[in-house]
Amino acid sequence: MSTNALTDRFAASAGVKRSATPRLRGLLWLALRQDRFLLWSLGALLVLAMADLLWIHIACHHVVGVLRRTGCYSPETWGSTQCWTLLSPIDEPDFWYLRVLQPAVTAVPLLIGVFIGAPLLAREYERGTIRLIRAQSVSPVRWLAARLAVPGLAVLAFSGVLAALMSLVWWVDIVHGPVAFDPPFQFFTYPALGIAPVAWSLFALALGVLAGQLVRRTLPAMFITATLVVAVHGLIRWGRPSFYPVVDEVAGLPDKMTGLGAAQPTNAWLIDRGVIMPDGSRIGGDQCQFTHRCDEATASWLRYHPAGHLVPIQLVEAGILLGLTALILVAVFRRIRG
Repeated sequence: MSTNALTDRFAASAGVKRSATPRLRGLLWLALRQDRFLLWSLGALLVLAMADLLWIHIACHHVVGVLRRTGCYSPETWGSTQCWTLLSPIDEPDFWYLRVLQPAVTAVPLLIGVFIGAPLLAREYERGTIRLIRAQSVSPVRWLAARLAVPGLAVLAFSGVLAALMSLVWWVDIVHGPVAFDPPFQFFTYPALGIAPVAWSLFALALGVLAGQLVRRTLPAMFITATLVVAVHGLIRWGRPSFYPVVDEVAGLPDKMTGLGAAQPTNAWLIDRGVIMPDGSRIGGDQCQFTHRCDEATASWLRYHPAGHLVPIQLVEAGILLGLTALILVAVFRRIRG
């Protein structure tokens, strides 16, 4: 007779009612038990980030309100000592968002892959506990699914909420603020906005799991994961300009002093620029500096991505990353089955 049956019979004979509250059991309970430190850590980091973003929003909103009430919101008024004094408190929240939070959020996928993904299976192989799966009634595929579900959902929730809050503060307080200039395609800005942190976090997690499964040693798997995430980030960044058609604009004659004509639109990502010669050929702007080669140019040109291309480019990038994530997970499940 099982222990549960004995417990039920004893409770019934004693007239004690068993609690109707459902309890987690089996693989899900085991996965939550194993990842409880991870869940608490991600929760604490998310609360800390939310507190920082709330402080940035309140501080920027307060300064903007003071500037508007005193007639100092316009840049033309910042030359006066009084307006500059009222404006200066916004430097601290802007600095914290641009120089601290954005680089930190950019590094989140790398940290997830190294410290969550890579040890997930590598630790099981190192300890030898992976061999116990074969002796259990639960199939290895079901065990792996439960083992990946908890950290996967935790990373999805953490990165999703963080990205949403970062995007909201960037849109409300930074881009439309009175001082900060932060185009969306800058190095630390792009990876911290929209769906980019979510897609990169899930990809890095899956890549770390595969590295741990292949190497079966925690420290080497962490190193390989970090190297691969950085390498893939470099490849994606190299191909990012071609993820969406660029705007090709032709403008008037270039300035004689600089050799360049058309001005880059606000918050746009400049891909290339130059001048058009009388024969219709195009010359890059870097070839015109300190020479008289472009003196006879008839027009100027530039190729760029406007700020409105941020969402389409991120959707293409997220599709690539999620596709790679799916392929990696298929490989992981096939190996665990074999």
